[in-house]
Amino acid sequence: MNLKLQLTTAFIISLLALIGFSLMAILISKQKIISFDSTVIAFIQGLESPALTAIMKFFTFIGSTSSVAILAMIALFFLYVVLKHRSELILLLAAVLGSNLLFITLKLFFQRARPDLHRLIEVSGYSFPSGHATNACTLYGTLSFLLWRHIPTRWGRTILIIISIVMILAIGISRIYLGVHYPSDIIGGYFISTFWLTTLIWFYQRYKEKRYMRQYVNGNNE
Repeated sequence: MNLKLQLTTAFIISLLALIGFSLMAILISKQKIISFDSTVIAFIQGLESPALTAIMKFFTFIGSTSSVAILAMIALFFLYVVLKHRSELILLLAAVLGSNLLFITLKLFFQRARPDLHRLIEVSGYSFPSGHATNACTLYGTLSFLLWRHIPTRWGRTILIIISIVMILAIGISRIYLGVHYPSDIIGGYFISTFWLTTLIWFYQRYKEKRYMRQYVNGNNE
């Protein structure tokens, strides 16, 4: 995929994600999504069992801010020490830190109360958008983007994508299962994370292009 197509794709995905988040916010504010939320919650919580509860608590732990911070630090160490890629390190830092700032700000703006139906854990704070969903989508989405180019085989890339999708979905579903988020909170988190990540990727690819032009194209003309 050439750079122009990559930039265009990133822009379109970013725009669609922002539109999706905006529509979700409107539906929530007008209370037009209650039926959808109730139906999905009833289905997911209807699967409750001791074993599944333990699994969901594990994924919620993996998606917590502290766990995401630890995983991000490990990834930063790998990028800096092993791959020697400092620009990728900056992208990951900006993605994770910006994602946290974004969902915290949006929570304070919308101030949506958490569901109070059948909670298996207790948490505080506002509900929309889900911080766990936002962080999961940002972290695993960024890692997929950064590691993709370093994996030479198709099966290796396929495994990378499958793992990332499973982690993102499992962390989001765990929050619904445990009764601390509405499904629309999770979807909103995915939307805003996708918007943030694709916007960063657009700027990152533009930076890489300009750097390449300075180092190689202009250098060869001297």
